[in-house]
Amino acid sequence: MHRAAHTAFCDWAQFVRPAMIRQSLKYTGCLQNSSRAYSIIPPPRDTEEKEMMHRMLRVDHAGEYGANRIYAGQMAVLGRSRTGPLIQQMWDQEKKHLSKFNEILAENRVRPTALLPLWNLAGFVLGASTALLGKEGAMACTVAVEESISEHYNSQIRALMESDPERYTELLQVIKEFRDDEMDHHDTGLEHDAESLPGYWLLKNAIQLGCKAAIYISQRV
Repeated sequence: MHRAAHTAFCDWAQFVRPAMIRQSLKYTGCLQNSSRAYSIIPPPRDTEEKEMMHRMLRVDHAGEYGANRIYAGQMAVLGRSRTGPLIQQMWDQEKKHLSKFNEILAENRVRPTALLPLWNLAGFVLGASTALLGKEGAMACTVAVEESISEHYNSQIRALMESDPERYTELLQVIKEFRDDEMDHHDTGLEHDAESLPGYWLLKNAIQLGCKAAIYISQRV
């Protein structure tokens, strides 16, 4: 009987021990992943990389902040119209973008642009004033702004890919996802008669000139 018990114990140990080892390794791997010091941006290797990332994150945050204010202005004018739900849907996505960049800035101790109060007012006025032109005006504004943001994101994607794509994998995923959302908004604007607005090309070029200026300034101030 003693021999049978010993044999049974050995068989049980042979079965359980590998399972315990696998579980222990799995748990250790989870601890290693959870102890990583960053979620999106790796610690900068030098001052040059730190300054580059701060400029990039600062302008991205400013762009998403401005976009939120533009949609807020559009909703103030067209919120109760048939176009309201469509604008709200795009605005909800922009809110998620802004929330993510708020998180990234806080995590990496990046100072937002000092011009947020200006973009707050300018974005709302731009959104509301173009919405006063009707649905077509709001959509024309959306096309112009989202095209500018998409092009800016594409330039960042190219820069990160040329620098070190493996090092910036998580950031690239975030930027690509947000770029795709902006392009969807751009296409939505075209699908809802943006180009039918009288003076569409003039308005679009004027807005995009302002966007380029805002991007340039927000990177530096």
